[in-house]
Amino acid sequence: LNGDLPALRPSTLRRLLARHRRRGAALSLVTTTLPHPAGYGRIVRDARGEVVRIAEDRDCGPAERAIREVNCGIYCADAATLIGTLRELKPNNAQKEIYITDAVARLIASGAKVAALLHDDADEVLGVNTREELSRVTRAMWARKAAELQTSGVTIVDPAQTCIDPEAQIGRDSVIWPGVAIQGATRLGEGCQVLSGSRIARCRIGRRVEIRDHSVLVESRVGNDVSIGPFAHLRPGSIVEADARIGNYVELKMTRLGRRSKAPHLSYLGDAEIGADCNIGAGTITCNYDGQKKHPTTIGRAVFIGSDSQLIAPVTIGDRAYVAAGSTVTEDVPAGALAIARGRQRNVEGWVAKRQPKKQTKQR
Repeated sequence: LNGDLPALRPSTLRRLLARHRRRGAALSLVTTTLPHPAGYGRIVRDARGEVVRIAEDRDCGPAERAIREVNCGIYCADAATLIGTLRELKPNNAQKEIYITDAVARLIASGAKVAALLHDDADEVLGVNTREELSRVTRAMWARKAAELQTSGVTIVDPAQTCIDPEAQIGRDSVIWPGVAIQGATRLGEGCQVLSGSRIARCRIGRRVEIRDHSVLVESRVGNDVSIGPFAHLRPGSIVEADARIGNYVELKMTRLGRRSKAPHLSYLGDAEIGADCNIGAGTITCNYDGQKKHPTTIGRAVFIGSDSQLIAPVTIGDRAYVAAGSTVTEDVPAGALAIARGRQRNVEGWVAKRQPKKQTKQR
């Protein structure tokens, strides 16, 4: 095979091998037809339709240039016969190179059989030589994957605007909206919904998970019945257990969020272990980095973290503890305790009136 055939299917190779054996050929090759075949070797056939030789593009005459059937660089051959033939080849061409494709004419001249498999999908069997060709083949592979998933019961709202890696697996009754990219060997369970603008890379996602608009998940695990986003970011090593919720602008890194726990909005949770049934208020930050090392935050079960709290790691919050809103927690909080770590409020009566300048009386 040529080394630039990313879209080639195993089934095509099996068909070529079957044709090779059935014809008793010394060499078999795959061909296809192109509306504009410039740059490719042309397949020259005789009056009976049998392959006679391959004419490389730079060596073609006017009649050969008009041929639309081209060589794809995919071969099956008897090794001993082919190697012996290759030793006989000479650089008798415009580029003064030894063409492997000259083996076709040489084998036929020796009385050996050459068979061709004409393939109807050029995007699958032709190489990638330019960025434009790479883009075309990539789109073809995405379209192929989308069709495969739709056949298996996945709804893809607009395949032309959806990028799903061939290695990805998606369960039945899932819905993928436009603008979604699913990369690598991601596994998405049944009944999920991935909304527009989201990217999922090398993740394992459970069943009935909703990933809302413009969320990014990378190398993370998500349990069943979880809601994520919009605009959430799960960085590598994050684990979200069943029935949990990750909301708007929440970022996780190397963090486990326990069952039924929720971080609804505007939080950074890094290097944290968070138990079940916790509520993480808006603006919560686990301050995990001291400038040299990362440190863990451990939060027990059924903990309430008030909004705009900073947890200075390493720190542990015990089961059923409360952290008052606006607190900066630097010490462990015992189970069932309330931690308040903020400055005392002081109201200065009449302060505004004293600060306002006196109104000047207008002179008439």
